[in-house]
Amino acid sequence: MTPEPGTLACTAAGGLLIHVEAERYRIAPEDVRSLIFSGRPAPVTCERVRRGDGVVTGQTTIEGHAAVNPAGRAVLVHTRTGSFIIPLVSLRRVARGEAASAPLFPLVPEMSI
Repeated sequence: MTPEPGTLACTAAGGLLIHVEAERYRIAPEDVRSLIFSGRPAPVTCERVRRGDGVVTGQTTIEGHAAVNPAGRAVLVHTRTGSFIIPLVSLRRVARGEAASAPLFPLVPEMSI
């Protein structure tokens, strides 16, 4: 099963939103800066809202991570939904607000023969 392609967009505060199928993930602004400038892996979080007994609760959990690949030219995003890749230059353009969004390309696991 191949994951659906996703999109990457910037938040008003400078973080990143990752849309994959019906899921919406976030990377915090300070984690985006750390990822771009230091190459440190960044946690990918998701906020889940639960409604029950008239009470609405929000819970933010870490659902994956984003890391620059060893060659330094792309960012790999791993979530519960799947794994994706985006060129580092595209991620930088979105993070700086130069582009409204950029596509995430699904990574297909290698098939063994």
